Amino acid sequence: MTFELGYGTNGFANHRLDDALAVIADLGYTAVALTLDHHHLDPFAPGLARRTDRVAARLSALGLRVVVETGARYLLDPHRKHHPTLVDREWEVRADFLVRAAEIAAALGADCVSFWSGVVPADTDPDQAWARLRSGVAEVLDGAARFGVRLGLEPEPGHLVERLDDALRLRTDLGSPEPLGVTLDVGHCVAVERDTAAACIHRAGDLLVNVQLDDMVPGLHEHLEFGEGALDLPATLVALEEIGYRGIAAVELPRHSHAAPEVAREAMSALRAAMPQPVAGHPWLVEAERTVRSEPGAIRAFFPVAGRMVGRTPLRAATDPLGVVHGTADDLARARLVAAYASATGPEELATVLVELYRFGDDAERRGVLRALASVGDEVPAAGVELVKDALRTNDTRLVAAALGPFAAEHLDAHAWRHGVLKCLF
Repeated sequence: MTFELGYGTNGFANHRLDDALAVIADLGYTAVALTLDHHHLDPFAPGLARRTDRVAARLSALGLRVVVETGARYLLDPHRKHHPTLVDREWEVRADFLVRAAEIAAALGADCVSFWSGVVPADTDPDQAWARLRSGVAEVLDGAARFGVRLGLEPEPGHLVERLDDALRLRTDLGSPEPLGVTLDVGHCVAVERDTAAACIHRAGDLLVNVQLDDMVPGLHEHLEFGEGALDLPATLVALEEIGYRGIAAVELPRHSHAAPEVAREAMSALRAAMPQPVAGHPWLVEAERTVRSEPGAIRAFFPVAGRMVGRTPLRAATDPLGVVHGTADDLARARLVAAYASATGPEELATVLVELYRFGDDAERRGVLRALASVGDEVPAAGVELVKDALRTNDTRLVAAALGPFAAEHLDAHAWRHGVLKCLF
């Protein structure tokens, strides 16, 4: 895997923090999402620096990476859950807390501080709430910059920033600051997004700094264990591999503390069963990617032999035994090689090599090019569309399936898309 599997301490609310961390590590998790709370590293209790250093040492001893979460229920106001937020009149209180969280995160060596916007108060119009949010996030960014900590804005059902598009809009409004990334709860994608969790992951791309894992059903914001909702967990994990996500993906089950050890154990079992084949960490692929980044032309030698080197195992053999829908190990390897090439060259060179690899490749190599469009196609939309249209003129089921991915959904016109759908039906 390119990323670390973790578990959230808000799902261990009945455990001492030391005990929770030990249980999480014992179950095989290599990261933790630490929610600052009264009983878990209280950010307002005396001796904060000493206590933070102790937690940092504990995390290091257990080999756990960490991300800091800030969604404790009554931490700032004992009478009102989650208040005040960044869209309330007292937004400065929340902003001050988030800057304090950034200082703690720096001391812990955390990946980022994750936060959300808040629910718009009944006496506040959306424009006023948006203005407060912009001011609050700008202030937090300034404060966090002193500690070199990234921030992850989480779209939350019912909040002003409810969907991924809202988070991206706010980031644009603020001038696209590099330290401001996205936290994505994949269950929220099921509940309120128009796209699947996997598609949202691809849209977030390099902005993704934190991932929360849980299941949900459409239209209902209730964190469920894996398999109890509508989340396609294998596809979600594959998407994280496909974009090369290298952060933490932590299970988020805040209402399951009553049975935390068993729930965490079952979650790990579900994650292991859903995990894609470990293609991204294959020694040959790691070395090939490194070479392509330094010598882009080397992709022409690596691309044809990917199948022999990493195998052709279906990524989701249980439900897709031939790898037609979700692809195979060599598909993923070739997509990674193309991503490495794209990172080392410009759009013109990328378009040229994609067309070359497709035109002169066999069917497996063509599938690799088509699946690579999900991550690099936006850089070369015209060339990508022509390759997809060419694939849709064939009667090769696997080629058509590879062509009709996220790139095609975004860039094909209605006629071409319908043509591809009919091909799939036949």
